[in-house]
Formats: sequence, C-alpha cells, structure tokens
Amino acid sequence: MVRKNNNNKATENRKARHLYNILETHEAGIALKGTEVKSLRAGKANLQDAYARVEKGELLLYNMHISPYEQGNMFNHEPKRERKLLMHKQEINRLMGQTQEKGLTLVPLKVYFKAGKAKVALAVAKGKQLHDKRRTLAEKDAKRQMERALKDQQYR
Repeated sequence: MVRKNNNNKATENRKARHLYNILETHEAGIALKGTEVKSLRAGKANLQDAYARVEKGELLLYNMHISPYEQGNMFNHEPKRERKLLMHKQEINRLMGQTQEKGLTLVPLKVYFKAGKAKVALAVAKGKQLHDKRRTLAEKDAKRQMERALKDQQYR
C-alpha cells in the first residue's frame, strides 16, 4: 500500500504572474543537499526574488531562499546559494536561445515534490510594464464584481 504524504508543501512565486507575462513553462529537477530537502519538505522556502540563468551550458537558479534546517548541525546549508537545475542538454540550449532574445527571462513559478524528487516549474517570461499590471488588476476586479453580481442574483 502506497501512502500519500500531504505534508509536502509546494512553494509558489505568487508575484511572478503579476510581474511577468508567462510565455511557456518547463519542469526541471533541482540539485539539493540533504538539509535543503528537509527544509523544502517543511515548506521553508521563498522564491520571491529568484531567477534562473544559463551559464557555461548549465542551468542555475539564483536567490532562492531555503531556510536552514532547524535540527541541522554544522553541516547545514547556505540559505541563498546558487543551485543547479537539471534538464536535458537540448532543452537547456533552447532556453538559452530564448533568453538571449530581448526582454525574456527565466522565472521559477513553483517548487514541489513529484515522485519523491524536488522539481521546479520554470517559466520563460517577459516583464510587464506598469500599464499592463494596472490593466490586469482592473480585469481581475471587473471579473470578481461580475461573479459577485451573478451570485447575488441567484440568491434573490
């Protein structure tokens, strides 16, 4: 019998969809140390300022904060170290080509566990301008008001 463990919390970058237009998403593995895995399983990670970059044929994740493991000892990890993302070579080359275009960047959207392995949902994204952000918020607000009005009509 296989038991699902619901203690594995996914860490999301909620601001990413507000700050960027997501063009496409990819799934990548992530190389972690033992104490990082334990902290990640406890949901102690932050993707707020994180980004990825292709350097020397390798995909690296920067500024992802994983809090030190509470029961860790002197072998605990550094919270904001650069971490290697694991993808096939041709996928990395394709991402490198896309990010060399003007204005495109690699943004981590989510860190989660899949079949016991840590994965990162990585997005090829283009930064939004201020007026785009305002338009998105206005559309979201209008949609919320319409749903509220429809719900009120149903109860009358």
